[in-house]
Amino acid sequence: MKFRSKMDRTFKMMMSVALVIIALAIMWPVAYELFYTNSPDYLAIWIMIALFLVCTGFLIWISFDIHYIFYDDYLYVKGGPFRSKIKYKDMTKVNKSSNILVGYRILSSKDALEIHYKNSLMGSIIISPDNQEQFLQLLLQKAPHATTNVIPPV
Repeated sequence: MKFRSKMDRTFKMMMSVALVIIALAIMWPVAYELFYTNSPDYLAIWIMIALFLVCTGFLIWISFDIHYIFYDDYLYVKGGPFRSKIKYKDMTKVNKSSNILVGYRILSSKDALEIHYKNSLMGSIIISPDNQEQFLQLLLQKAPHATTNVIPPV
């Protein structure tokens, strides 16, 4: 079963601010070069435009292509080019998390779950499935040994 990531207003605002900052930082020199110099360097302008498209494209890709898929033996977490396969047998604990700025996270909402598992570089992953109750029920069916402080409604 496949779950998309929940997207809240805070995340959308952070993404908008980031995109505006990138646009100003990269496109301001392009505008200056075009309108305030006598002989603009068109190669530099095209390179800056390409840099802008690559940066914004990457940011949009990792932000809007987030999903979580349940397979027979593992949970597959994908956010842009970042992917993780978390085996159910390695999961130790699932809890709610509001600390979305620190740690390994593939999410787009403050309403998040933290999955602790063995063989993890950071110790856990923080995710934000859209239908959290259904996600938790399915996760606890696949990994009944994982402890949790989150009780999904029955």
